[in-house]
Amino acid sequence: MPLDQELEDQEGEVEGKEMSFIGHLEELRWHVIRAGGSILVFAIIAFTYIEEIYHYVIIAPSQPDFWTYKMLCRLADMVNYKELCIKALNFKLQAIGMGDQFTMSMTSSIIAGLVFAFPYAFWEIWRFIRPGLKPAERKSARGAVFYVTFLFFSGVLFGYYIVTPLAINFLANFTLDPSIINEFSIASYISLVATLTLACGVAFQLPIVVYVLSKVGVLTPAFMREYRKHSMIVILIVAAIITPSPDIYSQVLVAIPLFLLYEVSILVSARVEREKLAEETSLARGTGDL
Repeated sequence: MPLDQELEDQEGEVEGKEMSFIGHLEELRWHVIRAGGSILVFAIIAFTYIEEIYHYVIIAPSQPDFWTYKMLCRLADMVNYKELCIKALNFKLQAIGMGDQFTMSMTSSIIAGLVFAFPYAFWEIWRFIRPGLKPAERKSARGAVFYVTFLFFSGVLFGYYIVTPLAINFLANFTLDPSIINEFSIASYISLVATLTLACGVAFQLPIVVYVLSKVGVLTPAFMREYRKHSMIVILIVAAIITPSPDIYSQVLVAIPLFLLYEVSILVSARVEREKLAEETSLARGTGDL
């Protein structure tokens, strides 16, 4: 079957045509290629500005004058808790291998390309998924690309400005003995920053996950409200893991947005339940009229 005909079959569902399994794989392949191509393009752009990216973005959380540390010092003055203010980070970054700096520049460019290309890459994947949805599902999933992108970037910013600096501060100032000097490899530093930042971007997709699970009937708002106290304990544990610092203020700073995400997820699940009830009521009325 020609490719043009396959594309017509995908978009022309009203005609009752279906695409073959091989056709679906071919279509998915092109969506993945375009998504991967967008990541590559942004990675190349990032590589051309890699020195600026390193100085103003990647290395910035390792400097005492970083925005987050300044805000923590202000907060320390407000709550009269001086230990919260971070004025020094006792560590140095070093490249151990001959090609470490070049390798890390390539790795950082790819990570930057992934972050900036995320909206378009997700849009490509969504274009493949959307035709397989029912009309009602398409209507309820309207704006999916916007919401997923918004939550992803919100999580990335949260991870970069909150979680990453707190983790760096704790690990940099933790010493077993004063004679031990903290000199971290650039590879381990980049790994920490990228992992925490991207992990928060994924974690902030909780409302989307709850929406999908509520749609298929796995989650209900009543269930989430019933286990709200349990979720608080889990969130506090997660916050303690993400921020290894024993400082309670740091854990609270991380836990508050996670609590808010959980509450938003309850509202999302409740909306899905209302939509289901409305559809069932409408269907019942239609059956009664017949």
